[in-house]
Amino acid sequence: MKPDWTASATRLADPEWVRTRIGGAAKLYGCARPEVLGTIWWYSLSSVLVAPAVEGLVAGKPVDPSLDAVELDLVADGRFLGARSTRPLAGGLPELGAALTGALGTAITTIAAVSGARERALGAIATDSIGNRLLWTPDPERAMALAEPLVAAIDLGLPKPRFVRVGRTPAVRRASCCLIYEAGNPKCASCPRQTPEERDARLRAALG
Repeated sequence: MKPDWTASATRLADPEWVRTRIGGAAKLYGCARPEVLGTIWWYSLSSVLVAPAVEGLVAGKPVDPSLDAVELDLVADGRFLGARSTRPLAGGLPELGAALTGALGTAITTIAAVSGARERALGAIATDSIGNRLLWTPDPERAMALAEPLVAAIDLGLPKPRFVRVGRTPAVRRASCCLIYEAGNPKCASCPRQTPEERDARLRAALG
C-alpha cells in the first residue's frame, strides 16, 4: 500500500491537527469518548513513530527521532503506514534517549491535552511499542537486551519493558491497554485487562 500523503512529525505538537486526527479515528475504530479514541490513536501512531529509532539502534546505525527529523506516511482513512528519519544521530544511547524524550514527550502532552487521555497511560503504551518494535527486528533476542537501557534513557518515567515467552516465541508482556474494547471491538490477545489464564491461552493460539 502506498501512502496518500506525508506529514512532518512536528504536526504532533499542533493541538488542532492532533484533535482532527483523533476525531477521524472514530471512523476506523468506532465511536467512543475522546480519551478512548486518543489512546487508541496513540497506540497505532506510537508503534510507527518509534520504529526508525529502534530499528536504527539495533542495526548499529542510529537515526534522529526528533519530531523535526521524522516524516510520517498516512493513507486517506487516517492510518499511519510508516515513518522515517531524515538524518543520522550523532552519539549513542544517551543521545537517542534524549531525542526520544523530546519527541515522545511532546506527542504525549499534546494528545493528553486534546483528548483527556492520561499521560501515564500513554507513556506505558510507548514502552510497549518500543518492546514490540524490538521484537520485530531481525535479531529479537539481542534486541530484547536493549529494551531496558533504551527505555531508561528516555526521561519520561516510562514503565520498564517486560517480555514473556509463549513456547519459544518472545512476546511483550503489556504494561498498557489500548482501550479498543471500549470502542466496541474485541480486546487484543495480549491485553492486560483479562485474566492471566485467558491472556496466555489467546497468546498461544495467536503465536503457536
